[in-house]
Amino acid sequence: ENGANAGMIVGFCQNAARDLVNLPGNHLSAEELAEAAVEAGKRGGFEVTVFDKAKITELQMGGLLAVNKGSQQPPTFTVMDYKPEGKAKKTIALVGKGVTFDSGGISLKPAQGMDEMKSDMSGAACVIEAVEAASKLALPVRVIGVVPATDNMPGGSAQTPGDVITTMSGITVEVGNTDAEGRLILADALTYAKQEYNPDVIVDLATLTGACVVALGHPVAGLFSNDEALVERLFKSGLASGEKVWEMPLWDEYAEMIKSDVADVHNTGGRGAGSITAAKFLEKFIDGHKHWAHVDIAGPAFPTKGGSKVSGATGFGVRLLVELLQGWL
Repeated sequence: ENGANAGMIVGFCQNAARDLVNLPGNHLSAEELAEAAVEAGKRGGFEVTVFDKAKITELQMGGLLAVNKGSQQPPTFTVMDYKPEGKAKKTIALVGKGVTFDSGGISLKPAQGMDEMKSDMSGAACVIEAVEAASKLALPVRVIGVVPATDNMPGGSAQTPGDVITTMSGITVEVGNTDAEGRLILADALTYAKQEYNPDVIVDLATLTGACVVALGHPVAGLFSNDEALVERLFKSGLASGEKVWEMPLWDEYAEMIKSDVADVHNTGGRGAGSITAAKFLEKFIDGHKHWAHVDIAGPAFPTKGGSKVSGATGFGVRLLVELLQGWL
């Protein structure tokens, strides 16, 4: 009976994530995504705080604000906090990319397939619903969910290639391509999670790169980490949950590809090794944290028709994260 109830909880949360990801961009703004997190908090009984643009500006989240510059909709930054009864065995921070629609910005994407870019908040949806599942399952770990959200649109005020921005961490970034926007908003979110909570473990999920789909296809997510024990936990969690991950290299040689002449780091690294250079970019914003993993879910989050048993959003990541969190029982 307990197993059946747990399965119903996880199934509900995964389907809730799928429903969010399947929403068209005109039905899911950053504010509406934040409201979905608030509703999840009401269902699960955990605290949810939503920062508006004024608070985001006060916190100097330059990555999120830069991506939002071309938008007609304000950004949001949502923090979810599930605290178990009694002492928590671990504090785990989950960070999810929440780009509600990604046109590419000034570095505009091709028209073909752009309709699927409503799915670029899949990481955010999975984080929201993983926190809800953890709360409903009463897992003995504290779970912090962090979701930076905006759309990425062209416009007269949009950021442009060549811009140099300053992130919340103080690290400056040369924006070579405005379509490499997810890493900019995740940079601020990773900084916030580390500074505010100093969690034992940080895991971020994002539909970050098409390069990861080229490397691994649609069935599997790319896994990047500076902690081999965490890699093993996530790999085994993937096998147990059916949401498989595969480790990719995170070697220092790849950091050479994102060096900038005018800023601390460049947001793109050229054509080769795109998923790896994106992960190396994110690594710069964990402030030396020793237990971090990045999961690139670009392939399995929203498979093309015929590439999966499911057409549309899969909710990939919810079961993976719940299985990971249950590993600390």
